[in-house]
Amino acid sequence: MVAATVRHILDTMGNMFPEAHCELIHSNAFELTIAVLLSAQCTDETVNKVTKDLFQKYRSPQDYIDVPLEELEQDIRRIGLFRNKAKHIQSLCRMVIDQFEGDVPRTHEQLVLLPGVGRKTANVVVSNAFEIPAIAVDTHVERVAKRLGLAGWNDSVLEVEKKLMKKIPRDEWTETHHRLIFFGRYHCKAQNPQCEVCPLLDVCREGKKRMKMTQNRKDKKNIG
Repeated sequence: MVAATVRHILDTMGNMFPEAHCELIHSNAFELTIAVLLSAQCTDETVNKVTKDLFQKYRSPQDYIDVPLEELEQDIRRIGLFRNKAKHIQSLCRMVIDQFEGDVPRTHEQLVLLPGVGRKTANVVVSNAFEIPAIAVDTHVERVAKRLGLAGWNDSVLEVEKKLMKKIPRDEWTETHHRLIFFGRYHCKAQNPQCEVCPLLDVCREGKKRMKMTQNRKDKKNIG
């Protein structure tokens, strides 16, 4: 993909979603880490409903350790995989206290050592909490990147991340990450993308295919 096409994609998304941002509600790096951990296979909307009370009850890593695991499980039971996530949270909090003096580490390399924290979570935390450029590849980012040809159909999540980092200017990584999410969440949805009104249809492999299929169905109907 040529640089001009990448620029076209970035500028178009920028015009569509100039205020794109992290939708997980948090007030510090620690809360953001917990929120992103909870968001795996769960919507940000549900996470925000749960963390509204959770972050009032638990203010520090020690607070999460001081309660029985069963109590924490009940506090997050509306979240998918809540039992595993409760275990991860308590283990994460112990490590933060024992190895990082009670503060969430600031580097990607240290963050991924925490239980329940993978590349995506670490990228979200460093970029949003510590303003270090990063691209976190979630389901929306992966889908949009592949549909628009920024990555290959068979690329792994890591390969998608590396290709986006190579094609997008570093100082635009974080804002592009948010715009890719907004574009995928509110426009280029998994099941019902808005191809017919999409300003990026000219570069979208998936959109062109869908529009061609739609036209073929119309042609057959008219013939019949």
